[in-house]
Amino acid sequence: MNKLKAMAIFVKIVESGSLNGAADKLSMSQSSVVRALAALENTLGVQLLYRTTRRLTLTEEGRDYCQRCRQILLEVEDAENALTQRQIKPSGKIRITAPMTFGRLHLAPIINDFLTTFPETEVELLLLDRVVDLIEEGMDIALRIGQLPNSTLIAKQIGHIRYKVCASPAYIQKVGIPSAPTELSEYQCIRLTGLKSHSEWAFKETGKVHKINVSGPFKTNHIETALDACAQGLGYCQFLSYQVDQRIASGELTPVLESFEPDPVPVNLVYPHSRLLSSRSRYFIEWAAPRLKTRLSLIQS
Repeated sequence: MNKLKAMAIFVKIVESGSLNGAADKLSMSQSSVVRALAALENTLGVQLLYRTTRRLTLTEEGRDYCQRCRQILLEVEDAENALTQRQIKPSGKIRITAPMTFGRLHLAPIINDFLTTFPETEVELLLLDRVVDLIEEGMDIALRIGQLPNSTLIAKQIGHIRYKVCASPAYIQKVGIPSAPTELSEYQCIRLTGLKSHSEWAFKETGKVHKINVSGPFKTNHIETALDACAQGLGYCQFLSYQVDQRIASGELTPVLESFEPDPVPVNLVYPHSRLLSSRSRYFIEWAAPRLKTRLSLIQS
């Protein structure tokens, strides 16, 4: 049995939702698809799909195996494409989405360089502080910060980002510095509304993560507005390091409670399974990833 071919057939069955649909897309007979699936299950010694006359459902083993198959097939395709992409210049439109501040500060400059280097390409950059459904909204690539839920998307990790609590030097001089996260309840805090709870900040102490409730007279969904309020002495605020590193470097804001910072969160480029990914999008990912890694390493240094 050709194992890679069997994996590809299995993945196509899952994506099509039926044996007949997979057969049509693969230009194979339905009986050949059935035999390939049966041979794969026999080789593995597990059932991958529950089959009835009306529908197919992945078993738990099938779900895990499908994810692994997708990754293996993607890596094989990457290896093959790497040999040809060196000789082919990308062209056409790429649609990318990213968080607003990170996209403006770090992704946009890389896109500008990419467009200068490859003038036959066109990039649409959608900056939003929410999770975008790539398939539903027609996006090719997304940059996401934080732990990723299980999905059919492929992720390429490019680095990590830390959380930092900061305040202006004037506010610190006026009210003092908390010696532990639990003392934040005694201070005014600026709360950022968004994907995570704006009234709970995470910290790590003695190897365990603790969430601390904070409060204050001001909350906003806009990063720059929160940064301005923090710099003007309105209270402490918890930011991601890329959002605040320039103001820390200039002395406008001062980090506190650094020994209690939670583990850094991953930064990934995510994209649909390789069958849905254009060669120009793949080219951009391979081109942009090392440049983003360099930028993220500078943020963390």
